[in-house]
Amino acid sequence: QVQLVESGGGLVQPGGSLRLSCAASGSIFRINAMGWYRQAPGKQRELVASITSDGSTNSEDSVKGRFTISRDNAKNTVYLQMNSLKPEDTAVYYCNAAVKTVWSTPYKTYWGQGTQVTVSS
Repeated sequence: QVQLVESGGGLVQPGGSLRLSCAASGSIFRINAMGWYRQAPGKQRELVASITSDGSTNSEDSVKGRFTISRDNAKNTVYLQMNSLKPEDTAVYYCNAAVKTVWSTPYKTYWGQGTQVTVSS
């Protein structure tokens, strides 16, 4: 089994910063892409940013220039640095990872439990 545990969410004022972390643990042979998604009340879950195993990144237009995704492969951890936060960034943030538990099996996507980010004055 593989577990993803997020941390770093909370309440922040507009213009502030937060850094989310997501650590993967368990029976891990290799991790391919990792990513951050968010879901605001009444809205569908959307991709915020993703990063491949070799460090190539992709991010949603509304967060470009404000959010930065990174990863530490030695720690099986992905980060999301969020700067210049806006009220519309308020959501539950989820991380995911494509994990191979055994060399011979296909990659499977695992999700964290989510962490609340609230941007409000």
